[in-house]
Amino acid sequence: MAEVTQAVAGDATWPLVSVIIPVHNGEAYLAEAVASIRAQDYPALEIIIVDDGSTDGTPIVVGRLGDDIQYERQAQAGPAAARNRGLTLAGADIVAFLDADDVWPPGKLRAQVGRLLAEPALDVVLGRVQPLNVPPSAASEGVIDVHLGSAVFRRSVFDHVGLFDEGLTYSEDHDWFLRAREQGVRMTVLRQVTLLYRRHDGSLTRQSGRQGYQLPRVLKASLDRRRAQAQGQAAALPRLADFDETSPGPG
Repeated sequence: MAEVTQAVAGDATWPLVSVIIPVHNGEAYLAEAVASIRAQDYPALEIIIVDDGSTDGTPIVVGRLGDDIQYERQAQAGPAAARNRGLTLAGADIVAFLDADDVWPPGKLRAQVGRLLAEPALDVVLGRVQPLNVPPSAASEGVIDVHLGSAVFRRSVFDHVGLFDEGLTYSEDHDWFLRAREQGVRMTVLRQVTLLYRRHDGSLTRQSGRQGYQLPRVLKASLDRRRAQAQGQAAALPRLADFDETSPGPG
């Protein structure tokens, strides 16, 4: 990684990154999320906030965040639709996502974008995920989990895999990563923590327990696709952990 840092030491050589924040009624945490992006010490950022029909003070919070924010408001259509809208607005070849109630630890972008620059064959660079109340420097190294905010993507990978499924209210991230693995997308998982994840009563994952988590539907769809491609015999998919840079890999 030191070689990458040296190769792109001049700030002008860091490519533009479009950061997409989908938000619905996120007034309590949105400013903190944006602050964690600005604290990245990354010189070329485009911050896009897609407001998915908020009814709280989210527009007021956005108005206080500065003129460098690109703000788009839409009728409530769900997080997948908000992320897809952000992708249509993104002007960069590298994109990242951050939910309005999560934050990025320092150094995330330089580490992950640096890895993309060092390995042109990679499409996605993930990292580990840690609860927000556990400092990244703690003994725990975080966990490998399906969470969009822990990753950085080449924009072109969405042309290959497709956008997020707007028919899913939950588990659209699991669905996308399943499709990516089915199609052989090249990815790696860094050892470092790249997302601090907040759990609270208003989060979608908490609400999904009451309203119906859609992961079984997503897993079945993946199984059906693989069976159709292999005349009834579904090929096994690699786990995200198999892409861990410290792992010997599958098998």
